[in-house]
Amino acid sequence: MLSDNSKSYLHLHLIVFIWGFTAILGRLITLDALPLVWFRMLFAVVFIFVYIRIKKIPIAISKKVILKFLVAGLIIALHWFTFFRAIKVSNVSITLACLSTGAFFTSLIEPIFFGKKIVWYEIFFGLIVVFGLSIIFNVEGHYTEGILLALTSAFLSASFAVINSKFVKEYDPTVISFYELSGGVLFFSVFLLFTNSFNADFFQLTTSDFVYLLILSSVCTAYAFIASTAVMKFLTPYTVMLTINLEPIYGIILAVLIFKDKEQMSPAFYVGALIILITVILNGIIKSRAKAT
Repeated sequence: MLSDNSKSYLHLHLIVFIWGFTAILGRLITLDALPLVWFRMLFAVVFIFVYIRIKKIPIAISKKVILKFLVAGLIIALHWFTFFRAIKVSNVSITLACLSTGAFFTSLIEPIFFGKKIVWYEIFFGLIVVFGLSIIFNVEGHYTEGILLALTSAFLSASFAVINSKFVKEYDPTVISFYELSGGVLFFSVFLLFTNSFNADFFQLTTSDFVYLLILSSVCTAYAFIASTAVMKFLTPYTVMLTINLEPIYGIILAVLIFKDKEQMSPAFYVGALIILITVILNGIIKSRAKAT
C-alpha cells in the first residue's frame, strides 16, 4: 500500500507530464500570449466552478484571505503570460530548458519566505546552472528575449509554489484554485479594458484554437492546477519544483516529435540544457540525503 507521500509524488509526475504538453498547446494555439492566458484562465474558472457546484464545496472565506488568493492569482497569471510569450518569440525547447531553473529560484526564495538559512551548496549549484544558461545564450543568442522571458516565468513559478505551500495547509485546493484563477482573470481583464483590447476581433476564435483552449483549460489547467495544489499537502515546495524540472524533458521530446525541424537545436544547446537538468537533479539528491540524516 502506497503512502500519501508516494501517491502524491506519482500523481505529481502525471501532472508534470501534462504540463509538458501545455507548451505544445501553447505553440499550436495561434493567439498571442495575453489573450491565450486570459481565455485559459476564464475557461478554467468555469470548469472549476461547475466542479464546485457538483461537489457542493463551500467557498465562503474571509475577504482578507480572498485578497491574498487574488494576488497569488496575478503571480500565476504573469507566470503563464511570460511562459507563453517566451514560446511565441523563441520555441518550446528554449522556454522549457530555462524554466528548469525554477528549483534554484525556490531554494533562494524559501529561506526568505520561511525564515530558513540559505544552503550554500545550492548557491554553488546555482552558479553551475548559470554556466549552463551562458552556453545556451552563446549558441542561441537570437532567442535572447525568449530566454529572459522564460527565466522570469521560472522565478514567478517558484514564487507561486512557495506562497501556495502555505495556503494548502489551511484551505481546500479547489477553493484556492478557484479564487487564484479568478484573480488572474480579474487583473488581466482590467488591463485589457484599460488598453481597449476587448473588441470583436479579440473574441473571434478559430475552431482549432477553441478546441485547444478547451483542452488547455480543462485538463492542463483546472485538473492539473487543483491536483498540483493538493499534492503540496504532502510534498515540500522544493520537491514540487524539483519534479517540475522533468517538464522540459517531457516537453522537449514531445516538441521534437510533433514539430520536428522547428525544434531541432544546436548540439551546444542540449549540452547547456543537460548541465542545468543534471545539476538540479544532483541538488535534489543531496538535499534529500541531508534531510534523511
